[in-house]
Amino acid sequence: MATEESPPETARQRRRRERAERRGDATPTSVAAVARAVVPLELRRYLTGVQRMWPGNQVTLLRRGEETFPAMLAAIAGARRQVLLETYILEDDRTGNRFAEALRERARAGVDVRLLFDGIGGMGLSGAWIDALRRDGVRVLEYHPIAPWRSRWNLTNRDHRKILVVDDEVAFTGGLNISDDYAAVADGGKGWHDLHCALRGPIVLELSRLFRRTWLRHDGSPYPAPPRASTRVARGAAGEGAWARVLENSLRRRRRAIRRAYANAIDGARRRVLLENAYFLPEGVMRRALARAVRRGVEVHVIVPGQSDVKAVELAGLYVFRRLTRMGVQIHRHRGAMMHAKAAVIDGVWSTIGSYNFDARSLFYNLEVVAEIADPAFGAVMSAQLEADLRDCDPFDEHDWTRLPWWKKALAWLAFQFEKYL
Repeated sequence: MATEESPPETARQRRRRERAERRGDATPTSVAAVARAVVPLELRRYLTGVQRMWPGNQVTLLRRGEETFPAMLAAIAGARRQVLLETYILEDDRTGNRFAEALRERARAGVDVRLLFDGIGGMGLSGAWIDALRRDGVRVLEYHPIAPWRSRWNLTNRDHRKILVVDDEVAFTGGLNISDDYAAVADGGKGWHDLHCALRGPIVLELSRLFRRTWLRHDGSPYPAPPRASTRVARGAAGEGAWARVLENSLRRRRRAIRRAYANAIDGARRRVLLENAYFLPEGVMRRALARAVRRGVEVHVIVPGQSDVKAVELAGLYVFRRLTRMGVQIHRHRGAMMHAKAAVIDGVWSTIGSYNFDARSLFYNLEVVAEIADPAFGAVMSAQLEADLRDCDPFDEHDWTRLPWWKKALAWLAFQFEKYL
């Protein structure tokens, strides 16, 4: 792939870089210069933030609970210094108790273990269940608990992220919550279809810092910040592994950063867009980006659940799907267990895995996180996975809409009127 030389370094930038290298650290300027110098031109068309991409990451795709949960539990069991776990749903069931015991065991061994869960996603947890974690040394923080008497109480803003960071060396993110819904049927779960990924490299420290910012901002006990990846590490790894970065939306100026990254990548698509999204109610910006891609001759495929666990979203989705199919977008409804993934691959080189849904909740209200990966090797893995998922789908088009009973069409239209709240 072709590369482009970085612009000449100014005296000020050189002094900042030299100071950073003496510290073994990296300043934003030095990292940006590395990225501009070596990000392949063929990847740049998909990226909104080249200067924020980190090279040298290893990304492993994890499918459903049968691959994801054992990998996460093994990483926790091997922790020597720190475990950071952030999740939306945490349940007192077989899966939740497996994770609770793993966290308690590491805390008893002297590891710094911190658990951050959402107040609505963890509504079913009893005080005794949480107290057992705390007695063994797990530091627990509930994000926006259901407590109207608290001054910072907020019902609509939820923490929808799924992050696990162990020893600042390995991290996990994606769509799976800590619940039996995602566990394999053979393990007593519902076998929901979802995607997660394991990460190594500089992106791990970005996820660790993101966890820490959320923890400190919401009354968590302070702890030392993770180190920054050095410029030397970034340069040395530039020829190996995947380019990747963390997309998140915790600050007001970043509220639309994830949507902007998706829209930009779709606008850069040349051949094929594959989206897999559990709650697919894209607003105008995304609908127009998909329509533009179709007009350029790009194949656009969207995989959605055949049967959603949120019926209002399923109904509103039918109305949206009809409009999209008229634009030329190909909609595929997944058969079998609930499809809960939030993933994408474009032209086999740009991929995402995370917690972000194409709905109003993710855009306006929830804390979300997405791993953005620019790498043909991982893109091939993602393409193969989503192509396999396509084979487990039934197409939805205008003919399928016309076959719906009148009352279901009416309910779909009515549900769509509330899309900004779904």
